[in-house]
Amino acid sequence: MLVFVLGLVVVSVPAVVAILRMDHLALHTAINVHHARWADLFFARATHLADGLVPTALALALLWRSWRAFLLVGLSAGLSAIAVQLLKHTAFAGVDRPWVFLAQMPQVLLVPGVELNHHFSFPSGHATAAFSTCLAVAVLVARPRMAALLVALAALLGFSRIYLSQHFTEDVLAGAWLGTLSGCLVYVLLYRTRLASRPGLDRSPFRRQR
Repeated sequence: MLVFVLGLVVVSVPAVVAILRMDHLALHTAINVHHARWADLFFARATHLADGLVPTALALALLWRSWRAFLLVGLSAGLSAIAVQLLKHTAFAGVDRPWVFLAQMPQVLLVPGVELNHHFSFPSGHATAAFSTCLAVAVLVARPRMAALLVALAALLGFSRIYLSQHFTEDVLAGAWLGTLSGCLVYVLLYRTRLASRPGLDRSPFRRQR
């Protein structure tokens, strides 16, 4: 998990610097002034890996491994999704997505066939799901190299939201940290509290215990 968090810190630094130094419309334009056909196709499809159905399906599949694995992925994604929706519809309800500002960003290129959302931009739900899920998987795999690959995957999925003009950079950065924080809290709950010692957590409802 430490490697994953450190990886997020590394990818966050240039994003924070860019956010602080540039207007958010100028930054979005700078990122999307050049597109490639292969990147359009790739990001339009890859972004769906961060849909809510993916962590749900993964969590259910992990029931074959154990209740702990199921809860780690399911709670990480579920709690972060609830937090995202609360923030979107309360404190940041008035934050609009790039589509609303396209007239002020005439150089921005759009990906054909991608339906753009208009409102509730901050934070990015897809970025949150990507980082919470990838962190949970990194904990389960427990290999530093895989953790590095998983944080890179999460960052790529987060970037897809900017490339597709579904979110601004700050939306994705906030989602990344929110998802990671949610995953860390669930990890502590399942691995570092009294609940962690419950023997039933390491059983699967589909496999007989010997």
